[in-house]
Amino acid sequence: MASSTAAARHAALPHTGRRERHRTEIRERLFRAALRLFAERGYLETTVEDITEAADVGKGTFFNYFQTKEHVLATFGAERIAAIERARERATKGPVLPVLRELATDLAGHSTENPALLRAIYAAHASCAPVRAELHKRLQNGRKLLAEIFAIAQERGEVRRDISAAELARMVQVTLLGITLAWALHPDSSLRGTAQQTWDLFLPGLLADTKRRNAKTSRSSRS
Repeated sequence: MASSTAAARHAALPHTGRRERHRTEIRERLFRAALRLFAERGYLETTVEDITEAADVGKGTFFNYFQTKEHVLATFGAERIAAIERARERATKGPVLPVLRELATDLAGHSTENPALLRAIYAAHASCAPVRAELHKRLQNGRKLLAEIFAIAQERGEVRRDISAAELARMVQVTLLGITLAWALHPDSSLRGTAQQTWDLFLPGLLADTKRRNAKTSRSSRS
């Protein structure tokens, strides 16, 4: 269940000092133990003591890395935002639509998560005001980054311009949230596969007029 952000952290470990490597390893152990317990027991039912016991560290150690349980979820959210930031960086260097497809079908890093964990996180958002506030902030940040990616695509003529980049970002974000929530509640198919199918249906409505006409011509020539 390790994310690409976590993998990047581990890759950097040999270049840091022993003390810093130890701190990074302890933090990662706490983080992963917390997510595992959230999935098994639920966010509200999991205590800090449960997390430290599962991570095999002293209870006080938790607060050296996270102020509260909410900050564990903030870290989880930060990894999702990091995925969108990486996509924005790639979008500045080449075609944008493939970057958007990869981002959408990976659901900003969720495609490797398990449904129980996602259900626990959604339940925490619904029942805990601090967590809900963190979600709102994260959604705003993610939407802003998505809008920047769409703006690049519009400037290059890849995506239609009659709808603002901000509105396109909002629609994509809402759609992906719906897919993820539906899958978390009823994981009866592949999350990534469902996201890919949805994106392929969504894509024709995003294309710039010239690209849309070219796509229609291509389909007609094949039929």
